[in-house]
Amino acid sequence: MVRLQNFLITTTFLVALLLPGKLASAQPGYIAADTITAQAVVYNGDTLEAKTLENVYFYSRLNEAQLSARAKYNRLRNAVYVTYPYARRAGAVMNDINDNLVGVAKKGDRKKYIHSREAELRKEFTNPLTNLSIYQGKVLMKLINRETGNNCYEIIKEYKGGFNARLYQTVAFFFNSNLKQPYDAAADDAVIEKLVKEVQRMHGYQDNVKTQGRLSSM
Repeated sequence: MVRLQNFLITTTFLVALLLPGKLASAQPGYIAADTITAQAVVYNGDTLEAKTLENVYFYSRLNEAQLSARAKYNRLRNAVYVTYPYARRAGAVMNDINDNLVGVAKKGDRKKYIHSREAELRKEFTNPLTNLSIYQGKVLMKLINRETGNNCYEIIKEYKGGFNARLYQTVAFFFNSNLKQPYDAAADDAVIEKLVKEVQRMHGYQDNVKTQGRLSSM
């Protein structure tokens, strides 16, 4: 019994002694003194491991004026994002109408053609545009000017007559708006123009040749 115990102990010792060597030989490239490369710095004669941390940014809280300016910008940005697709589509239709009216001299024929296209505009835009806020409507009028080169007063005057244009202008006045709003991409409306370019990049839009010409001349 004692001999058996001694045999088992001796066998276990030999296995424990030889096994690590066999495991090492079974793994190509493994060496006992395997190392990991790390950045280090020498500090007071000692070599210390060093790591570069990611940048951490600290910002001061916005004051009341800055918060107000940010809210104003976000409101305008939202309005441009909502209304520019409508202005772009409406502008394309209106530009097409104007191109087709170039060779039409008779007032009756012009009126008939305008009425036929007006039905198209009403069908496409009545429902979505009624959901716009007054502020979004103001931005839309500016963007239509951008797309067509004409303010909304001139467009209504051309399509519906001077009386209707004056009537709509009076209504707009009571809503603190103006159908004759200009569009100046280089000055007063530079922020709107920047936001339009933002929307264009997002959706892959491009200005038509006429719009490019008008904007480049500003």
